[in-house]
Amino acid sequence: MAGRQPVSAESASSAEPAQTAQGSTGVWFVGARGSVATTAVAGCAAVTAGLHSPAGMVTETPPFADACLPALSSLVFGGHDIAHCPLPKRAEELAAAGVLPHGLAAAVRGELTAADSEIRPGGPQSGDTRSDEELIAAFAADLAGFRTRRGLARVVVVNVSSTEPQPTPDAVRLPPSSLYAAAAVRAGCPYVNFTPSTGLRTAALTDAVAASGLPHAGSDGKTGQTLLRSVLAPMFVQRALSVRAWSGTNLLGGGDGAALADPAAAAAKNAGKERVLADTLGHTPEGEVHIDEVPALGDWKTAWDHIAFEGFLGSRMILQTIWQGCDSALAAPLVLDLARLVSRAHEAGLSGPLPELGFYFKDPDGGPAGLSEQFGQLLSFANRLREAK
Repeated sequence: MAGRQPVSAESASSAEPAQTAQGSTGVWFVGARGSVATTAVAGCAAVTAGLHSPAGMVTETPPFADACLPALSSLVFGGHDIAHCPLPKRAEELAAAGVLPHGLAAAVRGELTAADSEIRPGGPQSGDTRSDEELIAAFAADLAGFRTRRGLARVVVVNVSSTEPQPTPDAVRLPPSSLYAAAAVRAGCPYVNFTPSTGLRTAALTDAVAASGLPHAGSDGKTGQTLLRSVLAPMFVQRALSVRAWSGTNLLGGGDGAALADPAAAAAKNAGKERVLADTLGHTPEGEVHIDEVPALGDWKTAWDHIAFEGFLGSRMILQTIWQGCDSALAAPLVLDLARLVSRAHEAGLSGPLPELGFYFKDPDGGPAGLSEQFGQLLSFANRLREAK
């Protein structure tokens, strides 16, 4: 087994191409044949064609109208995946499951086929003997080829693959998410980690990321239960109500449910859910979050929260919430938002982590934990992009 090889700062900076002022933006999905990526590609085509409204896309609301974001019609999709089901077929499956509207897969088949033609094999797969360095080089070459072949001004890499366990301290190989992240840095591509997987957050990539001057954002998209927690937790603080315990249960199917059936992967997912409470309340209340796989639910998930709190004169009270949603329909518009925002940040010359995008993440790169404060930062970020040349 090959030893871990940090990505050099020299390779990161020398591979960064000259940027152009005009041109389309590439969106390169890690996990490009999964439910979220398929929904994002189909949804972007549907909104561009006027078949559906951009519900759920914050970047399509008035505060972002003149922030110089790339138009949805200018986005070009590709990606890596170890799965082989073509995007048009995957979209048909999602439509049959009620995730995509009836008839949409057929209506945007051309766009799905075009995106599928730009999907390359991921890895490492079973029996793959390539070293970390060889895999990073191959993935970076795929990104460079996509940018050149399609004449793109820039390419944003967005990780929407299944959650992986956190690496052990004695691991000698980079986790797959970090191989893709390293390739993004080497190819000069801004990076978004929409999963709780390691990605850029490893010491092996610290120097290369700093030297690259690339903007990046993460981690773990905030789509349901944690979104609600980021609204409710500040309420308790603002009303001076003491939270004694906060417990949760998640039921979900699909690929995410299968991946999170692994206790190590579930632990990585739950870390972000717990962070919003600790950051907002100033302490970690009693209680845990449990994740249970229910294959029959498919792409839908149900989350229960049970909150025990104390009011005036020690009166003990309970708040219970139920969140039921379609994971891909919640995540896809956020993924499109992030690709557009990070692309524009790159065009504007911004670099490093973007805490102003914490609105979208369970475990953001700094900033406040409450959704209202995060939204305020996001609006300020839109103003910053608007003023940038």
